[in-house]
Amino acid sequence: MCETMRTLEWDYQKNNFKMIDQRLLPGEFKVNHYDTHQEIAQAITDMVVRGAPAIGATAAFGIALAAKNSSATDFDSFNADLLEAGNLLKAARPTAVNLAWAVDRMLEELENKHLLIPELKNNFLQKAQQIADEDVEINKRMAEHGAALIQPGETIIHHCNTGSLATVDWGTALGVIHTAHDQGKNIHVLVDETRPRLQGARLTAWELEQYGIPYDLISDNAAGYFLQGGKANRVFVGADRVSANGDTANKIGTYMLALAAKDNQVPFYVVAPSSTIDLRVTNGDQIPIEERSGEEVLNIQRDGNPLSPENASARNPAFDITPNRFITGIVTEFGVIAPPYEINIPKMIERET
Repeated sequence: MCETMRTLEWDYQKNNFKMIDQRLLPGEFKVNHYDTHQEIAQAITDMVVRGAPAIGATAAFGIALAAKNSSATDFDSFNADLLEAGNLLKAARPTAVNLAWAVDRMLEELENKHLLIPELKNNFLQKAQQIADEDVEINKRMAEHGAALIQPGETIIHHCNTGSLATVDWGTALGVIHTAHDQGKNIHVLVDETRPRLQGARLTAWELEQYGIPYDLISDNAAGYFLQGGKANRVFVGADRVSANGDTANKIGTYMLALAAKDNQVPFYVVAPSSTIDLRVTNGDQIPIEERSGEEVLNIQRDGNPLSPENASARNPAFDITPNRFITGIVTEFGVIAPPYEINIPKMIERET
C-alpha cells in the first residue's frame, strides 16, 4: 500500500475525487480522478473500487461531487439533484449495505433547509471527509479486538480482500492480521485466490507483501485440505452485509469455507464495522445477492487461451450467505459479538448508538 495516500481521498488541489484503480493491481499502480457522481457510480459498478467500507466512503464522496456540481439555485431543485444522485449511487451495487448507509447519512444534510446552497455544498464535502476519517479509526479499533483472538505462531486462512484496498485505510479482517503481525505474533497467512476475480491472489497477496507478512497463495478448493489437516488455526473474513441474526453476506466461496471450518472445529470470525450490520434485515434470506456478468468466469485464460468452450455460459453470483451457526464471533469496532446473535447484535447496536 502506498504510504503517501489512502485507497481513496479527496484531492484538494484539483478539487475532485481520486482513488486507486484496483482492477490493475498488482501489475500497475494507477490513481484515477473523478469529477462527477455518475463517474463514481460507474467506477463502483466496474469494481475500480470494491470492499464494503471503501464502496461506502466512495459513494459519500460521490454525493459530495453531486452537491458540488449542482447548478440549482433554490433548495427544492438542489434537493431533487441530490436525491437523484443518491438513487443512482445506491443502484451501483446492491449487496454491500455500506453503500446505502453512506448515501443516506450524507443526505441527512438536506434537513438543514435554512442553510444557503454554498453552505450546504461545503457541508457535504466535510461530511464525506468525516465518513472517510471515521472508517480508518473504526478499522484500527476492530483490528485491536480481532488481533487479541490470535495466538503467536498461528496460521490464518483469509478469503477475498479486506485490507486497506477494501476500506479507506488499514482494513477489516486483513487489518486484524496486519495488527497481529505488528504485535510480533509471527503469524502466517493462507490466501484464498478468490475466484473468479482473484481478489485474494491480486490484492491481498500484494498488500501482504507491502506489509512484510509471510503468506502462501492457495486455490479456493484447497482451504478444506488445510483445515482438515490441522494446518490452519483460524479463519478471518470480512462482510458486505450482516443481518440482525448474524447471517453474513460475503464474497462467493465464504459459505464453503465456513462449512469446512465448522467441520474441523476451526474458529471462523467475521470482521465488520457496525455500519455493515443491517437490522432491517432479519436473516440472510432477505439479503439481495448481486449476480455479475458470466464473462468474469468465462474470460479466465491459461497461457493466453480460454479455459472454457466458445459457446459456454456461466452463472456468477458475487456473494453467498454464511448462516450464523457457522460463525464463531463477529468482530466490530465495539468488540467481539458472540452467539446468540439474535440477542447480542441488537443489544450491541442499542448500547453503542
